[in-house]
Amino acid sequence: MDKKLTLSLNATVIDQAKSYAKEQGTSLSKMIENYLSFVIKKEEKAEITPLVQSLIGIVTVPEDFDLREEYTDYLMEKYK
Repeated sequence: MDKKLTLSLNATVIDQAKSYAKEQGTSLSKMIENYLSFVIKKEEKAEITPLVQSLIGIVTVPEDFDLREEYTDYLMEKYK
């Protein structure tokens, strides 16, 4: 059962969101409903698919692995 909801948003945001929804072939109401459904489901425990389950544990990294340092080194090398 659908129910009406009133929101107060910035006029520019509303106009841009309506344009975006139209480009996507949907309504602003449906877009907001989909977003809220996504947020709610994201908060619930995510189901792990069999494919993801099969990939868990394949890659191991050393305990002292520093992702930020590795990424910085990668960028330094890339932009030499």
